[in-house]
Amino acid sequence: MHSFNELVTLFEDKLNNIMPFPERPNTLYEPCRYFMTIGGKRVRPVLALMANELFGELTEDAWRAAMGVELFHNFTLIHDDIMDKAPLRRGKTTVHERNGLTAGILCGDVMAIYAYDQLAHIKTSLPQVLHLFNKTSIEVCEGQQLDMDFETRNDVSIEEYIEMITLKTSVLLACSLKMGALLGGATDGNANKLYEFGKNLGIAFQLRDDYLDAFSTITGKQQGGDIKSNKKTYLLLKAQENANELQYQAINALLQRDDESKVPAMLSLFNNTGADEACKEAIAHYSQLAFECLEDAAVQSVRKKHLHDLASYLLTREA
Repeated sequence: MHSFNELVTLFEDKLNNIMPFPERPNTLYEPCRYFMTIGGKRVRPVLALMANELFGELTEDAWRAAMGVELFHNFTLIHDDIMDKAPLRRGKTTVHERNGLTAGILCGDVMAIYAYDQLAHIKTSLPQVLHLFNKTSIEVCEGQQLDMDFETRNDVSIEEYIEMITLKTSVLLACSLKMGALLGGATDGNANKLYEFGKNLGIAFQLRDDYLDAFSTITGKQQGGDIKSNKKTYLLLKAQENANELQYQAINALLQRDDESKVPAMLSLFNNTGADEACKEAIAHYSQLAFECLEDAAVQSVRKKHLHDLASYLLTREA
């Protein structure tokens, strides 16, 4: 059994050795190679590998699935950056800023197609894996659209927000785990337990991200970026839901402001409305659901240790 860090190293080696992009036309494929090698945690492909290894030795099919998942994930990031007009990704210039909008669109498009080309090499349970991957790809697009829709809505509910982050973030984690499990010979029951583990892990992870963006004081990390951009997060929605009339008016007034006092004032309202504690309780709730699903998977506990450790790290990180 390999740890997360060991599998990241192995995956990076494979990625460097079998980068699927040809040399020509260089204006199409050079940006793809650039984006794939600027970093990233590689959580999704490694989850596929970890789930596969729960049921035996790592298979070539699992490596193909991991590569497909990572290519698809990076395609979504390239197009997300275009939609968000983001200048940086992982501290590096985004593709559309570096190479132009057309290159960014085409680079994302071809990367998604190469993701499917990786899956085409899978020899085990391909129809089942492909159906899962297609369903997940559609859901990710739906989640991104909901996120964009929320920017112009003032009536977003907590339930809708959880649905959005489930589709935009969680389902690809869940898909990675289920694909790896199926390719390792897991029963449908075990594969579904790992899917639910990944889904709840992803929700808790995103809620933790919301909380850290607001309250983390790690040196070098911008505090309150979501507040400054009026992003609808669990904290903001819960504060609006819990607020009395004066607090609600104060929140709405802050959403119209753009000054240095906006972040501390909003944080104070998050505290006073109990949104901060509610967010921590929601993180704990979805974390517990995730660990229960992992525990219920019919695999020896010792084989699940690395997955458990990774989930614990992701859910307690400070940055």
